Amino acid sequence: MANGEHDGELKKQIEGLKAAIARSRRLCVFSGAGISCPSGIPDFRSADGIYNQPGLEGYSPEQIISHSFLELRPELFFEFYRSRLVYPDAKPNGAHIYFAKLESPSRHVDVVTQNIDGLHSAAGSTHVIELHGAVARNYCVRCGKRYGLEYILSTSGVPHCDCGGMVRPDVVLYEEPLDENVIYEAIDAISHADTMVVVGTSLTVYPAASFTGYFRGDVLAVINRDPTPLDRYADFAIYGDAAEIARQLAE
Repeated sequence: MANGEHDGELKKQIEGLKAAIARSRRLCVFSGAGISCPSGIPDFRSADGIYNQPGLEGYSPEQIISHSFLELRPELFFEFYRSRLVYPDAKPNGAHIYFAKLESPSRHVDVVTQNIDGLHSAAGSTHVIELHGAVARNYCVRCGKRYGLEYILSTSGVPHCDCGGMVRPDVVLYEEPLDENVIYEAIDAISHADTMVVVGTSLTVYPAASFTGYFRGDVLAVINRDPTPLDRYADFAIYGDAAEIARQLAE
């Protein structure tokens, strides 16, 4: 496809999605790591993503962010966690802000996200369902006392509670199940939406990716840098940077 044809098709897709969102009364945004890349947070599976970066002491990133590794090598887990998975200075970008501003008295917007960075809430979205938890929330494995991210960052080595128990992030690691209540809430949001926008996800992480199958609404859109398995079912498949596409949708 020539550049002119490509630009024309992109504009047609964006205008079509813009009209669909304007008509929507119950919108669901399903987001992944790609929506936060413009905020300086790397994704997981791209060439320069977290999984393709060096690990620590011969362990791969995927090995380190697992339940069993946290149990066996907590010092190394927290070294990796603080340096690679936490970005306290990251700010919401135009895509987070665009979707937050879509909320109105006549349009309900649910955000179902695989991200743990909290940027949707920081942008002003009021109903965010965090499938994999959030770095902002941490708890003692012994007594359950809650701690914020600042406590984790102010400590070195393994953080401990006043009671002596380990304080761990409230995020879903490999080998851990998703919270059942969160699953039900996500499925409810997706199944009741009239429009769903899937943004910044390769849809390869399960079971999260399977939740899109519960959508029964009118319009399905995918915004991502690369093709996804859902594109052939989508009414709109738009390829590019999430923040740039959001800017064009907001015009």
